[in-house]
Amino acid sequence: MDRLLNTTGAWALGILWLAPLLYAVWTAFHPSAYSTRFDLFAPLTLENFRAAWAAAPFPRYFLNTSILVATILAGQLVLGTLAAYAFARFSFPGRDIAFALVLIQLMIMPDVLVVENYRSIHALGLVDTIPAMALPYMASAFGIFLLRQTFKTIPRELEEAARIEGCGTLGILWRVYVPLAKPTYLAYALVSVSHHWNNFLWPLIVTNTVETRPLTVGLAVFAGTDQGIDWAIITAATLLASGPLLIAFLLFQRQFVQSFLRAGIR
Repeated sequence: MDRLLNTTGAWALGILWLAPLLYAVWTAFHPSAYSTRFDLFAPLTLENFRAAWAAAPFPRYFLNTSILVATILAGQLVLGTLAAYAFARFSFPGRDIAFALVLIQLMIMPDVLVVENYRSIHALGLVDTIPAMALPYMASAFGIFLLRQTFKTIPRELEEAARIEGCGTLGILWRVYVPLAKPTYLAYALVSVSHHWNNFLWPLIVTNTVETRPLTVGLAVFAGTDQGIDWAIITAATLLASGPLLIAFLLFQRQFVQSFLRAGIR
């Protein structure tokens, strides 16, 4: 009986989660007249995607978003790797306190820091730039924690063997720890990219022009226009914005799940 209830609940939640996506797909690939009519013989069309692509500077939005998530991910991987290696393999005064302070970041909602972050960005003269959107997220407590857990599972014998071969500290990190942590890097990269690809509030606050506006803000501006844009075109634009993430997750979902299972809390 419990198994039946669990299965039924899982299917119900799955259908509830898929319903908006299925509606968006239906609306985007059919003429506007069929947005609220579910006719199996309704004609398919790509006109909604062409209209959406032509109605807003989506190529620029895609470029801005790609540069943004790549910049953030690069900074997080470099800083996270160095910090995680130090916390996992070095003993220094205040290490545990410093790591506890890093973990406290996980308990602080980013929205709480919006005002102070904006003041700092304004003082640096970076408002309405891509670095302004990226800087507050360069150091990730979650990334440091996840990589530290992975590094702690790597046998010290491998480090000692590399040291005998003549590797220095950074050489050991690059040749031993980083290659063995590739599944964790992949999983974290998917989490980071998906989060910052969909981030809305901070980019909305700190950007003002098309030259720096990412997809999420551009899509909101596009959907809020008073030019008679219908739901078919809006859903087509939404699928254009979310499509790369869906494809990436479908391609790497196995590695995504396995890496988190391997790097779980120990």
